[in-house]
Amino acid sequence: MDSWVLPRLLLAASCLMVSGLPTPEHFVKDVDGGIDQDIFDINEALGLDLFEGDIRLDGVQDRNSIIGENYRWPHTIPYVLEDSLEMNAKGVILNAFERYRLKTCIDFKPWTGEANFISVFKGSGCWSSIGNKRVGNQSLSIGENCDRIATIQHEFLHALGFWHEQSRSDRDDYVNIIWDRIQSGKENNFNIYDDQVSDTLNVPYDYTSVMHYSKTAFRNGTEPTIVTRIPDFMDVIGQRMDFSDSDLLKLNRLYNCSSSLSFMDSCNFELENVCGMIQGSGDSADWQRLSQVPSGPESDHSNMGQCAGAGFFMHFNSSAVSTGAMAVLESRTLYPKRGFQCLQFYLYNSGSGSDQLNIYIREYSAGSENGTVTLVEEIKDIPTGSWQLYHVPLKVANKFRVLFGGVRGAGASLGGLSIDDINLSETRCPHHIWRIRNFTQLMGSLDGALYSPPFYSPKGYAFQISLTLSNPTNAGIYFHLISGANDDQLEWPCPWQQATMTLLDQNPDIRQRMSNQRSVTTDPLLTDDDGSYFWDRPSKVGQEALFPNGTQFRRGKGRGTSAFITHERLKSRDFIKGDDVYILLTVEDISHLNTTAPQPVPTNGTPTTSTSTAGTPTTSTSTAGTPTTRTSTAGTPTASTPTTSTPTTRTSTASTPTPGLCVNFACENDGVCTVWNGKAECRCPSGDDWWYMGARCEKRGSTRDTIVITASSTAAVFAVMLVVTLLSVYCTRRRYRQKTGPSTAEVPVENEHVF
Repeated sequence: MDSWVLPRLLLAASCLMVSGLPTPEHFVKDVDGGIDQDIFDINEALGLDLFEGDIRLDGVQDRNSIIGENYRWPHTIPYVLEDSLEMNAKGVILNAFERYRLKTCIDFKPWTGEANFISVFKGSGCWSSIGNKRVGNQSLSIGENCDRIATIQHEFLHALGFWHEQSRSDRDDYVNIIWDRIQSGKENNFNIYDDQVSDTLNVPYDYTSVMHYSKTAFRNGTEPTIVTRIPDFMDVIGQRMDFSDSDLLKLNRLYNCSSSLSFMDSCNFELENVCGMIQGSGDSADWQRLSQVPSGPESDHSNMGQCAGAGFFMHFNSSAVSTGAMAVLESRTLYPKRGFQCLQFYLYNSGSGSDQLNIYIREYSAGSENGTVTLVEEIKDIPTGSWQLYHVPLKVANKFRVLFGGVRGAGASLGGLSIDDINLSETRCPHHIWRIRNFTQLMGSLDGALYSPPFYSPKGYAFQISLTLSNPTNAGIYFHLISGANDDQLEWPCPWQQATMTLLDQNPDIRQRMSNQRSVTTDPLLTDDDGSYFWDRPSKVGQEALFPNGTQFRRGKGRGTSAFITHERLKSRDFIKGDDVYILLTVEDISHLNTTAPQPVPTNGTPTTSTSTAGTPTTSTSTAGTPTTRTSTAGTPTASTPTTSTPTTRTSTASTPTPGLCVNFACENDGVCTVWNGKAECRCPSGDDWWYMGARCEKRGSTRDTIVITASSTAAVFAVMLVVTLLSVYCTRRRYRQKTGPSTAEVPVENEHVF
């Protein structure tokens, strides 16, 4: 079931923001137990004694070694998702990879026999090694309660070569370490290291780094162990939301990234060139770059009027044209890689209620010089009087432009349509947007839970989100299944639907956002305290509830966290903008991750086996087209780059590996023997500038060899051409002398020795 039609009754109800109605209790399960546990809290509770709390050292490595280039990974990092991982963790890991792709040039691909790869498993706690250890299988643990996206980003930054921020040599200029508040025996976790050991990459100290300790790290009581010299940053250090700007600057410098993989364009119209956009030809009017319009908006969305002399947007004045007139604004030419994109922008309507915005694509191909224009979406019934967020999914494979077509509708207009803060990326759009208006007023007055409108997942499950603000410290968020129109045709208990709830940081540039995200997955085998299935049909296990229009329905128990975000962080950055908060919602079927893929058989050791612990067994498939190990790799590469994490294409079934076929089929140079279609073959290792090839990986290739061969070939060709030229000149001169004879013998030849 790929598409569903909502009943009119629920559709009408979904147009209303559902405020929290009093119930005997907030019917929820808190996965964090009411405690906001950081990485170091989790590991400490497990009794782990790791270097700096979450770093695994092998006893040989010293901090000096990580400075070397040998500890860098290639830009595309092979990985394995072990069967021991929880299903929710697998989905969150793939989402973390998308954040890397959006903001850096680092990509991830399922392992297909490369010499070195990262093996992600559910161990005890959250930890990683530092850099590429070049040991083949390099472990990274995402244990229980470690399945927060920023925790995963943190551990992968360790694997990419980064230490904690507060261990840098200039640390004491920015924070004070209160040594007598540190647990006995943990003082070494606060050591600092000079710049010969830990490279700052010429980036200033970063209080906002996702790699910074929190103020309570390794404390022996209730007082903070770290005090920032600038008091405003006390509640900032230790954030686990997303990369900071400086995190990205350092990562991109370390790996020489000049661009991001899935980012395409961002425009806030602050520059007069309007990001290379052009006015459409053949339309009736133009878009204007303005800073305010008398009928609204009074300011742009980027700055909300807070910056004098700045703050621009594009405006179509529908009041100056007749009904049906159109103004078209075209983006610059864009070059896609993945075949799917998400267009995001803010829209303000101060014109007629019937004015509309059409989104078109002008796609270019070999046979269409001017491109083919296709209507993608019509945005109608645009609310007036405020900026509103929109997402439009695109599917474009060839170079293209995005066209914004403002259309004058019927009725009186005093203004028109305005657009601002456009972002285009090769990512998936969220399925739904929950806009909460007048948010600061709600923060001070809401006692119960605030419920979202009803939404439907692509599979047809109806759901709601609840937000709690009554706790004096933290805001909570929960995912609920509710009774819906499709329940008779759906599978119950609900299997492996991952709900991702993102509190949007409304920074104008998508690359600089630090949005806060949590995910919950519906495990069909999960039981409640009374023995019933937690994710069973809401009409069976849910409570009665009412929509604001009086319609009855049943709401299942919610699952989420009471420690989603602190009130202090919620008031920071651009989470609240224009007194609006946006929560982006996506519910994906991740059942494909609940499989065990065929395993390559190493030639230099015993094959490793593992079993799936995530749920009921399913058939074994390889989504990469070649065998991988101990995982169903959701991040299957497509024909385009960067690697896509959506395993919807290139699925093939491999034959079950038979170790016996590899017994007498030895692969050289650390190659890996695999069985494919009943035959043994070698998967040869490769590096940044070298590779092995041949039936048994017996031949080595290198970019240096290629350069030498090319240079040698060029020199040889030049030498041959020089010899041929000299012979030709010599023969020509001899013929000339013979032809002229004695009559010219006495004529002096001034340039006789020119050659």
